[in-house]
Amino acid sequence: MTKIIVITSGKGGVGKTTTAINLGAAINYFGKDVLVIDANLSTPNVGLFLNSPEVPIDLNRVLKGKAEPFEAVYEHESGLKVMPSSLSIKELRKIKPDKIKEFKNEFKKLSDYIIMDSAAGLGQEAISVIEMADEIIVVTNPELPAITDALKTIKLAEELGKKVLGVVMTRVKKDDLEMQPSTVKEMLESQIMGMVPEHKEIRKAQHLKDAVVHTHPKGLPARAYKEIAAKILEIDYDSEKDKEKVVEKILRILGMRS
Repeated sequence: MTKIIVITSGKGGVGKTTTAINLGAAINYFGKDVLVIDANLSTPNVGLFLNSPEVPIDLNRVLKGKAEPFEAVYEHESGLKVMPSSLSIKELRKIKPDKIKEFKNEFKKLSDYIIMDSAAGLGQEAISVIEMADEIIVVTNPELPAITDALKTIKLAEELGKKVLGVVMTRVKKDDLEMQPSTVKEMLESQIMGMVPEHKEIRKAQHLKDAVVHTHPKGLPARAYKEIAAKILEIDYDSEKDKEKVVEKILRILGMRS
């Protein structure tokens, strides 16, 4: 059964798009057919993050009725499918955000798992995407302002009758200054699906314009996203067995393997 999972956040800059892309890549890693849709029409970044900033046909053209949804789907070399949005301000002004809800059934024909990266915040653009969701994942950081905004997002999703799968905490440093998982869980009354560390591999992946699950598949961030994907798919995944072996690391350092 096809499922639409909306990745959202109460505020910008918490790692929402990074999470949408890498969860899509991780679900695809487990052999599933996945489409990531950049439904953040005002500030789209999925295309930028995956080295396809401008494409002939995008989500904007679909919403304007100038193309069919399948025409806006592009396949990454990994097998992950992507539907980018336009970076043009002119295109943004021509579209009403709530128009996207009319395409829910059409989108569901395109893949088994639809990951939608929504706009941040609680504006109409974000709400329109949340209303399309079968399930919601809220992305936040272990800091009080981000957690407060995440709580607002969860309450809104629940008011709209949407199932909140849980919370993904990103940029986790595990120091004395950040909020502890138990405190976050208690405040949000939602399960912590995973904790993604603040790590240079994520920045490297962004520089390479790819998902960290692809560029550094055995690193800490990639394995964190695979753990979350495994929970979504309800399958077993052993992160320890998947991490880089000492011999593999030596060979990589010596330039004898990528």
